[in-house]
Amino acid sequence: MSGFAFNDLRASFGDKRVVGPLSLEVQQGQHVALVGKSGAGKSTLIKLLYERLTHQASLVPQGLGLVNALPVFHNVFMGQLDKHPLWYNTLTLIRPFRKDRDTVGALLNKLSISDKQWTPAASLSGGQRQRVAIARALYRNANILLADEPISALDEPMAHLVMKALTDQFSTSVIALHDVDMALAYCTRIVGIQDGRIALDQPASELQAADIMALY
Repeated sequence: MSGFAFNDLRASFGDKRVVGPLSLEVQQGQHVALVGKSGAGKSTLIKLLYERLTHQASLVPQGLGLVNALPVFHNVFMGQLDKHPLWYNTLTLIRPFRKDRDTVGALLNKLSISDKQWTPAASLSGGQRQRVAIARALYRNANILLADEPISALDEPMAHLVMKALTDQFSTSVIALHDVDMALAYCTRIVGIQDGRIALDQPASELQAADIMALY
């Protein structure tokens, strides 16, 4: 299954409702952009979806989730930790297998960060760290992508490269984006979040940037 449907999604912080109640159905083959101003509930909605799709999804969280003490290779390799036995993962920590080095290296090369493969994540710039988190999601190669602002620290050419890589590899995705033009260029459906609820839900082909900017 690479599509999904959930009803009555909701989240609160104390007495404050942050998301929902709302229902969201995403069909296989759809690339959905979540748009809306900061604090609208996009990140919380991504988290709610991931809680329900953990084993089917690759995740790019807004906080990136990197282990600063580990080099880039091992941070990317973590995308498949649950696919290997403990002995394999332990050995990889000490001396990675060639096939894994080659696979991770190819992804890093694709994202123009192959020269940082053995650099600790703590030494990377913001844009480099974001590309490592993207490489980890690509390496996991799950059926569904859930990504929270995956291009926020990237320049325009790299942002285009990343969005193309993500939408090419994953047949189904939900991506929170502030960049309206990127959302329209790479996603097939736009879902606007306002005050934790769905305020807009239309095919990207039927919208222009001005239609989306009304949410901000």
